[in-house]
Amino acid sequence: MRPLLFLACMGLAGAAQATTPVGRWHTIDDKTGEIKSLVTIEDREGVLSGKVTQLLRKGADPAARCDKCSDERKGQPVLGLEIIRGVRKSAGNEYWDGGEILDPEEGKLYRVRLTPQEGGTKLQVRGFLGPLWRNQTWVKAP
Repeated sequence: MRPLLFLACMGLAGAAQATTPVGRWHTIDDKTGEIKSLVTIEDREGVLSGKVTQLLRKGADPAARCDKCSDERKGQPVLGLEIIRGVRKSAGNEYWDGGEILDPEEGKLYRVRLTPQEGGTKLQVRGFLGPLWRNQTWVKAP
């Protein structure tokens, strides 16, 4: 009976692990609904960060730079740019927050909350700027 309990617990642990923001995500254009880019989110000792690893929008300039950024990312190539920083699991909640997300097209920084949805196949990305927020839904990439 114990081996069955162990396997059941392992299955639950795997399911919980599958519902983290860690992984590869297609970002979706707010206006057109088309896939814009591929962002890879990694976990480094409990802190999440995410980089643009592919530009997928039709006609995207592979040499595009973050010209509107106001920090050390100003002028850096969008491809490879770290756009998510300092995000951690919120204790007792099903989301990750405490960090920031950069919109490289506008150069704006937002406080961010990442919430896995639909069993980890989608990721709600909520950026806060003061009392206002903006939501996007990213889709897990194969």
